[in-house]
Amino acid sequence: MAAVATNSTLHRTLEFWQASIGKKTVMAVTGGILVGFTLVHMAGNLQIYLGADVLNHYGQLLKSNVAVLWGARLFLLASVCLHLTAAFQLWSLKAKARPVAYQKLAPTKSSYASRTMYVSGPILLFFIIYHLSHLTTGQTHPQFDEGDVYRNVVLGFRQPVAFAAYLIAMGCLGFHLIHGVWSAFQSLGINHPKYTPKIRNLATGLTALIVGGNLSIPVAVMLRLIGNDVQ
Repeated sequence: MAAVATNSTLHRTLEFWQASIGKKTVMAVTGGILVGFTLVHMAGNLQIYLGADVLNHYGQLLKSNVAVLWGARLFLLASVCLHLTAAFQLWSLKAKARPVAYQKLAPTKSSYASRTMYVSGPILLFFIIYHLSHLTTGQTHPQFDEGDVYRNVVLGFRQPVAFAAYLIAMGCLGFHLIHGVWSAFQSLGINHPKYTPKIRNLATGLTALIVGGNLSIPVAVMLRLIGNDVQ
């Protein structure tokens, strides 16, 4: 009986995944997880305004429990993979449904953010890889010191190329979030006209908070508002 129940559950799960609504739901849930991580990650990074000792202590705290750290990393990696797979399969289904492109694109109700989701997504993926190599593992950092998070951030953002990369990435993140947050609610069936304006305001406010908070750090570094004593 247990084997039959397991097979039935797997069958229903596979059917759910194969349906467009299933892929959209997976995108919505994994997107929510990634937005939540982005908020927590930003809140941790904003401790740079409290000084080197506070930020470095935070960095040491994150690495103090290896099991929790790697568990979180693997969970986030799985969320990213599911999000990307669902997005690619939805794009593929859309392309198959209309193999011949429009001769002239004349969008009416769609926003610029919604039309660029499949562009901003890959850009953000490449940025995540660069970000990890820049401030986590240090391969693309000019003077990486694993034990000094504060110095790594300051010297890292003083690089004009790195600074420009973060500006571009945050712009893409803004477009991706402002449509993605609203779209996630739609995919989960929360699309009543009474709530739509509130959801749009939530998406706008959340996007402004995340993009503004993340951008404030490299801008403050370049303007020498923080880290001016770091050589």
